[in-house]
Amino acid sequence: MIVILLKDVKGTGKAGEIVKVSDGYARNMLIPRGMAKEATDGNVRSLEKAKAVQAQKDADAKAAAEKLAEELKDKEIVIRTKGGEGGKLFGSITTKDIEAAVKDQLGVKIDKKKMQMESPIKHIGSHEVAVKLAGGVAAVIRVKVEAE
Repeated sequence: MIVILLKDVKGTGKAGEIVKVSDGYARNMLIPRGMAKEATDGNVRSLEKAKAVQAQKDADAKAAAEKLAEELKDKEIVIRTKGGEGGKLFGSITTKDIEAAVKDQLGVKIDKKKMQMESPIKHIGSHEVAVKLAGGVAAVIRVKVEAE
């Protein structure tokens, strides 16, 4: 029997694939548990349409991410905080602080979970923070930390 997998099935295939399995396996295991449905003409067409819609959404998200990366390329975020001797900060600047500063200064919302920092910023000066955007697009936010 030929079925369309609705979920990943170990040893059989991944969700969205059309695979041939034995009749008993399909009727007794996959279909009753909601892991697959029979590959009728209508189901195959709806699967292809869903894949096309998803591909378009992914392309739109990637285009938006590339546009955002281009906007961020020439911008610099300024964060003012209390500093001590030798350019050290009282406390540190985290991705949460950078997220709030980007939203306030540029009007752009970037999730703090997408920002990649090895450790929080603890010194005054310019720093670069890598950001992973949708579709595998990467950007860099320049953060300038100044003492109050």
